[in-house]
Amino acid sequence: MSKIDHSLFSANKHALEKEYEICPQCGSELVIRNSKSGPFLGCASYPKCDFIRPLAHHDSNEIKILEDSACPECSKPLVVKNGRYGMFIGCTGYPQCHYIANENEEKQNEEVLPSCPKCKKGHLVARSNKFGKVFYSCDCYPSCKYTLNNKPVEHSCPECNWPIVIERNMANGTLLQCPQKSCMHKLASTE
Repeated sequence: MSKIDHSLFSANKHALEKEYEICPQCGSELVIRNSKSGPFLGCASYPKCDFIRPLAHHDSNEIKILEDSACPECSKPLVVKNGRYGMFIGCTGYPQCHYIANENEEKQNEEVLPSCPKCKKGHLVARSNKFGKVFYSCDCYPSCKYTLNNKPVEHSCPECNWPIVIERNMANGTLLQCPQKSCMHKLASTE
């Protein structure tokens, strides 16, 4: 049997003696709690006190004011900010003006994609998931949940007559393919 080093236990005693934050609403201790969104600080007196605070503050920090460019909505100068999802260009007139340069530029650069073949009401639009990967889905979501992982092209499949095909980039060039799992017919590219 091995001998236990008791000095390790006395070191842990000092680690447990730590400073803690006090709840600004009731004066109790703030403790770390978990939710599906991640960890946060919450009052130890919950449910009597419902104070919560995120562990990391995601305030947008202004990095540089762009004096040579003006906001197209309110004509105040634009500023480079570091926000919750990274750097972006926004208006210095926030919160009165909510202009963000990247959002508006993306809306102008959107290509016209075919209409949704499933619901026949909406149009397919390019979207990106939380990892930045682009996918295509119906703009009538949530009533229509049709999605594609590859770019849709308005061309009817000669085998099953599905109104669109997808563009797949292969090692030997671009290939058009039917997105229907029951068909998957491959066509030569029209480019």
